[in-house]
Amino acid sequence: MLFNRFKTALPTAEEALKGRPERDFTVPDQHTVLGNPLLGPYPDHLRVADFGLGCFWGAERKFWQTEGVWTTLVGYQGGHTPNPTYEEVCSGLTGHTEAVRVVYDPAKVSYDTLLKVFWESHDPTQGFRQGNDAGTQYRSAVYPHSPADQQTAEASRTAYQSVLKSSGYGDITTEILPAADRPFYPAEGYHQQYLDKNPAGYCGIGGTGVSCPVGVARAEG
Repeated sequence: MLFNRFKTALPTAEEALKGRPERDFTVPDQHTVLGNPLLGPYPDHLRVADFGLGCFWGAERKFWQTEGVWTTLVGYQGGHTPNPTYEEVCSGLTGHTEAVRVVYDPAKVSYDTLLKVFWESHDPTQGFRQGNDAGTQYRSAVYPHSPADQQTAEASRTAYQSVLKSSGYGDITTEILPAADRPFYPAEGYHQQYLDKNPAGYCGIGGTGVSCPVGVARAEG
């Protein structure tokens, strides 16, 4: 009963699993497609963006295919449990969503463009699900790494809401919350670049077909 409840409602900090001070598995050194390190610290000229848009296998592939992205890795974010396992996240008892960390060169790709990839790669109106994948770990989320990115993300949500509404969709349920308050915990090695290692593997990612405006925050500023 507890498991079923937390497929449709987030646990409080008191209800969440306690986790562990350090992860009990290793993460590969390098990205299997891009060839760069998965874990930081990263070169100073690069920036970091975190997104949740359903099953992270297909979500990660969307971003590593984006020009200007230096590395990607999947993990868990937005919840309470430190260093969770995949099984714990799937229980709904951590509060985390499946997330993709995108490390990118801002001279080659803008945060606006990454937001466009994010919005157009899933349906952000579905709440605690994405297609056939149901549960709090599939919720839509953006965790900005600066106040400027927070403002840009919120502006893009407003702009996309307008065009989605015109296309018959409901309200966007995406949470946009500062990454500083929501640590990113890397997932197990077998999840990293899963669809590169398993080209015929499951991918539940699918967008609405509605184009998202980009450059909104910059234009309004």
